[in-house]
Amino acid sequence: MKIPKRLEPLVRDGLIDEVIRPLKSGKEAAVYVVHADGAVRCAKVYKEANQRGFHKQVLYSEGRKVRNSRQARAMAKGSRYGRQQQEDVWQNTEVDALYRLAAAGVRVPKPHLYVEGVLLMELVTDDEGNAAPRLNDLDLTGEDALRYHGILLKDVVRMLCSGIVHGDLSEFNILVDQDGPVIIDLPQAVDAAANNNAARMLERDVGNLAAYFGQFAPELLSTSYAKEIWYIYETGALTPEITLTGHFKGANKEADIEGIMREINDAREDAIRRRQGREEA
Repeated sequence: MKIPKRLEPLVRDGLIDEVIRPLKSGKEAAVYVVHADGAVRCAKVYKEANQRGFHKQVLYSEGRKVRNSRQARAMAKGSRYGRQQQEDVWQNTEVDALYRLAAAGVRVPKPHLYVEGVLLMELVTDDEGNAAPRLNDLDLTGEDALRYHGILLKDVVRMLCSGIVHGDLSEFNILVDQDGPVIIDLPQAVDAAANNNAARMLERDVGNLAAYFGQFAPELLSTSYAKEIWYIYETGALTPEITLTGHFKGANKEADIEGIMREINDAREDAIRRRQGREEA
């Protein structure tokens, strides 16, 4: 195939041997399957801010570190230089998060290289070597739903122990390979200690998981893992090995079935809108 313009420098410099095919394209980035360093990998090419469809970026950028006061002033003023710096911070957030989370044992694609708006990383595959499907594309049994939910909840805890909240976690940015779920898409990840919206985002992430898996395992609908996790985190006692109960003293004892179903439907509609937006080239 014709080499995309943004990948030409990496091919010219020998960082990518061959661009095999496009994998997916959305309003935030385009992803290509490539051959690099003797392996099949994927290259994520970030789109410019004026081409992206991600809204409410200010909620996610709060508390992110910048290199110096000049950069901070420029970003606050919204100058051309400031917008470029803000873009760099946005893209580097995912790169930094992937390295930190991989080191912490969270199942994310292994990052290999980041150069000028292109992230070269592991291609997550199924047992036949094809690109792994997204969670929402699978038919789950109740047993599978409980198992995957448990795995992802542990990864959410590991993320928080590393100081990170995904911020947009749903079945549309979770891949499933032969070993289970793999979390992807982290440019909107937030600093749990520095962002005032972190607790709310964690609750939404965990709520999205409960709403999705609760379709197959209804017992998950009455759990309150997010409140429990955040409470333990605030006390300083959260560890990756923590045993969670799914209940929290401040949560209602009886499940509001109508309310839960309302939340599920709202979550479904919101997730579908996000998926459609990402799949528009």
